[in-house]
Amino acid sequence: MNQAGVNEKYKVSPFYVFFLVHSMQTGLGVLSFQRDLAKATGTDGWLSILLAGLIVHILIWLIYKIFRIVPGDIISTNNHAFGKWIGNFFSLLFILYFFVLGMTIIIGYINVIHVWMFEEVPSWAFALVFLILIYYINTGGFRTITGIAFLTVIVSYWLLFVPFYGFKYSDFTGFLPIFHHDLVEIMKGTKSFSLSMLGFEMILMYYPFIKSAETSQKYAHGGVVLTTLLSLLLYFVSIIFYSQKQLTLTLWPTLTLTSIIELPFIQRFEYITVSWWTIVIIPNMVIPLWAASRGVKRLFNVQQKYPLWGMSIIILLVNIFFYDIDSLYILNKIINPYSICFIVIYLPLLFVFISIKKSRNRL
Repeated sequence: MNQAGVNEKYKVSPFYVFFLVHSMQTGLGVLSFQRDLAKATGTDGWLSILLAGLIVHILIWLIYKIFRIVPGDIISTNNHAFGKWIGNFFSLLFILYFFVLGMTIIIGYINVIHVWMFEEVPSWAFALVFLILIYYINTGGFRTITGIAFLTVIVSYWLLFVPFYGFKYSDFTGFLPIFHHDLVEIMKGTKSFSLSMLGFEMILMYYPFIKSAETSQKYAHGGVVLTTLLSLLLYFVSIIFYSQKQLTLTLWPTLTLTSIIELPFIQRFEYITVSWWTIVIIPNMVIPLWAASRGVKRLFNVQQKYPLWGMSIIILLVNIFFYDIDSLYILNKIINPYSICFIVIYLPLLFVFISIKKSRNRL
């Protein structure tokens, strides 16, 4: 057992951190990030993507530095830094964040299905199917979750032919001009792109489940590099395929791009993409709810299935009584600034606190 109480037989190899990080970052945001980014930075959106990638690399470096000082997960680290009561308060904030992130992704994807395929089917029906699947995967343990993340990455990259298909209908002068936005606008673009880069912070909960966890840092960085390259490709294709005005008005540029594809045996290829995206987005739904329920288990010493039941019921009730476009808009408005402020500010402060405490203990 280690500090967070994880038996060796439940751990995964460091290599799988690459897939855990990348699968979490490749989900709902990939379908729509180009629109908000184009509004903020236009043809210079690629600078915001690179800046966001750099920030995430720094935060991952900080996470591993923190766990070298205090091995375990974010629950034990918070308690070490701030004591039991204040530490538990910050841990509850993390649990709330993981839960809201998972709920946002589920509701967001149901909205995509509604708009593109099954408008008449009630949202709660989709939510019920997804929640049963999420519960089934989570009860299989973290090794099962890791296997799902690995498979979704492996089986989803055939979809890369879609942006390359768009090249033959593109105007490459659409990428010009470049470097005509100031730093403030680039930072705004980075903020709008943040939802697409979220997911790396799940390391804070599953770090104890990694064998020789300190050696997995390079794989975490590798996952972010692949996400950054994929985002750059999709943004570049979107900029040259759509006009500037079209891109700012298109809600899901990636999905709309797939609608131009016509094959002799498939006329509506976007149906294939939306359906296949269910596989891609499963880790986005599973991992945050696993992290939230794991956090409740660690804090209150209850079986993990009970908080998972409670969270599933809340998400189902939200889909029954509160689901509409406005509720999704509100969730996105909460999760974006909350994640930026909470993670970008909190992790450096936590590192400073435990470093100071470590220095005092040496004296």
